[in-house]
Amino acid sequence: MHWMTVISIWMIPFLICGILLYGTFKKVPTYETFVEGGKEGIQMSFSIIPFLVGMLVAISVFRASGALEFFVQFLRPLLEFLHVPAEIVPLAIIRPISGTAALGMTSDLISVYGPDSFIGRLAATIQGSTDTTLYVLTVYFGAVGIKKMGDALKVGLLADLVGLIAAIVVVTLVFGGK
Repeated sequence: MHWMTVISIWMIPFLICGILLYGTFKKVPTYETFVEGGKEGIQMSFSIIPFLVGMLVAISVFRASGALEFFVQFLRPLLEFLHVPAEIVPLAIIRPISGTAALGMTSDLISVYGPDSFIGRLAATIQGSTDTTLYVLTVYFGAVGIKKMGDALKVGLLADLVGLIAAIVVVTLVFGGK
Protein backbone atom coordinates (compact mmCIF):
# COMPACT_ATOMS: atom_id res chain seq x y z
CA MET A 1 0.00 0.00 0.00
CA HIS A 2 2.93 2.30 0.65
CA TRP A 3 4.03 2.04 -2.99
CA MET A 4 0.58 3.06 -4.24
CA THR A 5 0.76 6.20 -2.11
CA VAL A 6 4.21 7.07 -3.44
CA ILE A 7 3.11 6.46 -7.04
CA SER A 8 -0.04 8.56 -6.63
CA ILE A 9 1.91 11.46 -5.12
CA TRP A 10 4.50 11.53 -7.92
CA MET A 11 2.26 10.67 -10.91
CA ILE A 12 1.15 14.22 -11.79
CA PRO A 13 4.62 15.85 -11.49
CA PHE A 14 6.09 13.08 -13.68
CA LEU A 15 3.27 13.49 -16.18
CA ILE A 16 3.80 17.26 -16.39
CA CYS A 17 7.57 16.86 -16.74
CA GLY A 18 7.04 14.20 -19.41
CA ILE A 19 4.78 16.50 -21.42
CA LEU A 20 7.26 19.37 -21.13
CA LEU A 21 10.19 17.16 -22.15
CA TYR A 22 8.24 15.72 -25.09
CA GLY A 23 7.25 19.21 -26.25
CA THR A 24 10.83 20.39 -25.97
CA PHE A 25 12.06 17.32 -27.87
CA LYS A 26 9.53 18.06 -30.65
CA LYS A 27 10.74 21.72 -30.73
CA VAL A 28 7.39 23.09 -29.50
CA PRO A 29 7.70 26.39 -27.57
CA THR A 30 6.27 24.88 -24.38
CA TYR A 31 6.16 28.05 -22.24
CA GLU A 32 4.57 30.14 -24.95
CA THR A 33 2.06 27.37 -25.66
CA PHE A 34 1.24 27.18 -21.94
CA VAL A 35 0.70 30.95 -21.72
CA GLU A 36 -1.50 30.90 -24.84
CA GLY A 37 -3.58 28.10 -23.33
CA GLY A 38 -3.96 30.14 -20.14
CA LYS A 39 -5.20 33.14 -22.14
CA GLU A 40 -7.75 30.95 -23.94
CA GLY A 41 -8.86 29.45 -20.62
CA ILE A 42 -9.51 32.88 -19.10
CA GLN A 43 -11.43 34.01 -22.20
CA MET A 44 -13.49 30.81 -22.04
CA SER A 45 -14.23 31.42 -18.35
CA PHE A 46 -15.58 34.89 -19.05
CA SER A 47 -17.73 33.63 -21.92
CA ILE A 48 -19.25 30.93 -19.68
CA ILE A 49 -20.28 33.26 -16.82
CA PRO A 50 -23.66 34.37 -18.32
CA PHE A 51 -24.66 30.74 -18.88
CA LEU A 52 -23.71 29.79 -15.32
CA VAL A 53 -25.62 32.71 -13.82
CA GLY A 54 -28.71 31.86 -15.86
CA MET A 55 -28.57 28.21 -14.76
CA LEU A 56 -28.12 29.09 -11.08
CA VAL A 57 -31.01 31.57 -11.16
CA ALA A 58 -33.29 29.00 -12.83
CA ILE A 59 -32.46 26.38 -10.18
CA SER A 60 -33.07 28.85 -7.35
CA VAL A 61 -36.42 29.93 -8.77
CA PHE A 62 -37.50 26.32 -9.32
CA ARG A 63 -36.73 25.36 -5.72
CA ALA A 64 -37.90 28.58 -4.03
CA SER A 65 -41.20 28.76 -5.91
CA GLY A 66 -42.38 25.47 -4.50
CA ALA A 67 -42.64 23.91 -7.97
CA LEU A 68 -40.28 21.12 -6.97
CA GLU A 69 -42.31 20.19 -3.89
CA PHE A 70 -45.56 20.36 -5.88
CA PHE A 71 -44.13 17.99 -8.49
CA VAL A 72 -43.00 15.52 -5.81
CA GLN A 73 -46.46 15.53 -4.21
CA PHE A 74 -48.07 15.05 -7.61
CA LEU A 75 -45.95 11.95 -8.25
CA ARG A 76 -46.24 10.47 -4.74
CA PRO A 77 -49.09 7.99 -5.50
CA LEU A 78 -47.27 6.60 -8.54
CA LEU A 79 -44.00 6.38 -6.62
CA GLU A 80 -45.66 4.52 -3.75
CA PHE A 81 -47.18 2.07 -6.24
CA LEU A 82 -43.72 1.46 -7.75
CA HIS A 83 -42.09 1.25 -4.28
CA VAL A 84 -39.76 4.14 -5.07
CA PRO A 85 -39.09 6.56 -2.19
CA ALA A 86 -40.39 10.05 -3.00
CA GLU A 87 -37.39 11.55 -1.21
CA ILE A 88 -35.16 10.85 -4.21
CA VAL A 89 -37.36 12.67 -6.75
CA PRO A 90 -35.83 16.12 -6.08
CA LEU A 91 -32.39 14.59 -6.60
CA ALA A 92 -33.49 12.93 -9.83
CA ILE A 93 -34.87 16.25 -11.11
CA ILE A 94 -31.96 18.47 -10.04
CA ARG A 95 -29.13 16.08 -11.06
CA PRO A 96 -29.39 16.82 -14.83
CA ILE A 97 -29.38 20.54 -14.04
CA SER A 98 -26.64 21.04 -11.46
CA GLY A 99 -24.04 18.70 -10.03
CA THR A 100 -23.40 20.96 -7.03
CA ALA A 101 -27.09 21.20 -6.10
CA ALA A 102 -27.45 17.44 -6.57
CA LEU A 103 -24.42 16.80 -4.38
CA GLY A 104 -25.96 18.99 -1.69
CA MET A 105 -29.22 17.04 -1.91
CA THR A 106 -27.33 13.75 -1.77
CA SER A 107 -25.46 14.93 1.32
CA ASP A 108 -28.74 15.97 2.95
CA LEU A 109 -30.37 12.61 2.18
CA ILE A 110 -27.37 10.73 3.55
CA SER A 111 -27.24 12.86 6.72
CA VAL A 112 -30.98 12.41 7.33
CA TYR A 113 -31.37 8.72 6.43
CA GLY A 114 -27.80 7.45 6.86
CA PRO A 115 -25.29 6.16 4.35
CA ASP A 116 -26.33 2.53 4.80
CA SER A 117 -30.05 3.18 4.39
CA PHE A 118 -31.90 2.34 1.19
CA ILE A 119 -32.41 6.04 0.44
CA GLY A 120 -28.75 6.85 1.17
CA ARG A 121 -27.50 4.09 -1.10
CA LEU A 122 -30.01 5.00 -3.79
CA ALA A 123 -29.03 8.69 -3.65
CA ALA A 124 -25.34 7.85 -3.92
CA THR A 125 -25.97 5.49 -6.83
CA ILE A 126 -28.10 8.08 -8.66
CA GLN A 127 -25.38 10.65 -8.10
CA GLY A 128 -22.86 8.34 -9.74
CA SER A 129 -24.98 6.97 -12.57
CA THR A 130 -26.45 10.16 -14.02
CA ASP A 131 -24.90 13.33 -15.43
CA THR A 132 -25.48 17.07 -15.39
CA THR A 133 -26.90 17.07 -18.92
CA LEU A 134 -28.50 20.53 -18.96
CA TYR A 135 -25.47 22.06 -17.31
CA VAL A 136 -23.11 20.48 -19.85
CA LEU A 137 -25.25 21.55 -22.79
CA THR A 138 -25.73 25.08 -21.50
CA VAL A 139 -22.16 25.78 -20.51
CA TYR A 140 -20.09 23.84 -23.01
CA PHE A 141 -22.32 24.17 -26.06
CA GLY A 142 -22.88 27.84 -25.23
CA ALA A 143 -19.16 28.45 -24.82
CA VAL A 144 -18.36 27.16 -28.30
CA GLY A 145 -21.41 28.76 -29.91
CA ILE A 146 -23.49 25.68 -30.73
CA LYS A 147 -27.12 26.77 -31.01
CA LYS A 148 -28.85 23.58 -32.17
CA MET A 149 -28.64 21.08 -29.36
CA GLY A 150 -31.98 19.27 -29.62
CA ASP A 151 -30.61 15.82 -30.37
CA ALA A 152 -27.89 16.10 -27.73
CA LEU A 153 -30.54 17.15 -25.20
CA LYS A 154 -32.78 14.18 -26.04
CA VAL A 155 -29.94 11.66 -25.84
CA GLY A 156 -28.54 13.17 -22.65
CA LEU A 157 -31.88 13.19 -20.84
CA LEU A 158 -32.62 9.65 -22.06
CA ALA A 159 -29.25 8.53 -20.68
CA ASP A 160 -30.11 10.21 -17.36
CA LEU A 161 -33.48 8.43 -17.27
CA VAL A 162 -31.82 5.07 -17.99
CA GLY A 163 -29.23 5.77 -15.28
CA LEU A 164 -31.99 6.65 -12.80
CA ILE A 165 -34.00 3.52 -13.57
CA ALA A 166 -30.88 1.34 -13.46
CA ALA A 167 -29.90 2.85 -10.11
CA ILE A 168 -33.34 2.10 -8.64
CA VAL A 169 -33.36 -1.46 -10.00
CA VAL A 170 -29.79 -2.31 -8.99
CA VAL A 171 -30.02 -0.81 -5.48
CA THR A 172 -33.36 -2.57 -4.94
CA LEU A 173 -31.96 -5.91 -6.13
CA VAL A 174 -28.71 -5.65 -4.20
CA PHE A 175 -29.90 -4.03 -0.98
CA GLY A 176 -33.65 -4.74 -0.95
CA GLY A 177 -36.47 -2.22 -0.91
CA LYS A 178 -37.28 0.44 1.66
